[in-house]
Amino acid sequence: MSKNYQVRLRCPCCDAESWITLDARSESVEQILQTVWDFECEVHGVQRELPMEATERDPANGALSQQSASPTPRERHVRASERLPLHVPVLVCGRSGAQGPLREDTSTILVNAGGALVPMATHVGTGDLVFLVNGISKQEQEVRVAYVEEFEGRYWVGLAFKNASPDFWRRTRRNPRISKAIRVVVRGTNPNPFVQTAYTVDISKLGARLDTVGFLVQPGATIEVKRSWHGKARFRVVWVGHIGTDEGNQAGLICLEPEAKIWAPELRKAEKEDSANRTSPLNPKKK
Repeated sequence: MSKNYQVRLRCPCCDAESWITLDARSESVEQILQTVWDFECEVHGVQRELPMEATERDPANGALSQQSASPTPRERHVRASERLPLHVPVLVCGRSGAQGPLREDTSTILVNAGGALVPMATHVGTGDLVFLVNGISKQEQEVRVAYVEEFEGRYWVGLAFKNASPDFWRRTRRNPRISKAIRVVVRGTNPNPFVQTAYTVDISKLGARLDTVGFLVQPGATIEVKRSWHGKARFRVVWVGHIGTDEGNQAGLICLEPEAKIWAPELRKAEKEDSANRTSPLNPKKK
């Protein structure tokens, strides 16, 4: 026997709630609550979320029946995590389809494992891919502009990670950088092919910072970094330092080939030193 339901859903962008009607359904209330449904937010357009509530309607007179249910706590978490009001300094950089090269310092208003809400002076377009740099931990992530809303002369921009990243908002870097000057050869296109010798400023498992290449590359560009006797890997340029600053002519990179081992000797040495430092003299080994 078919059933009719009224379902309450919440927009993931602004928390506005909407009701939709589902007619002639064969599912139970519990199945309705465990299914993702399309609905339209008045502000942010078509969205797709799990219901917050589902109520069966009596098809005879249209009245709501007493058969209703709400999702379990596990089902209620339609986001990767709940939004938290947290101000973290961040850098948004890359290329915007509307504005071209983009580099703006701002701070978050809300964060969760799936992304953040930030105010910006620069207009970006929905769907643009840019980079987000945590100003505290210096971690970088490629993010998608999920929505843009203009308010009081500024743009409120929702940024979404490709995959949930709860550690991105940690106060410390998960993969700390190691200060090390290593000679490398950089190959890329700008727009003509180039080959340039450069030195690292620091390195990590996920990327590196190079000196003397800032004038050759742009945020979003893919380059090849080769190190003698240790192979090569492709990197994406996350940011380029402004001339006249301490980071002038430098470029921040994120590795596109995590399996590459071009920094392996230095990273192994750092891990051993870190492990030794964690050994407390207050807990000597028992004889």
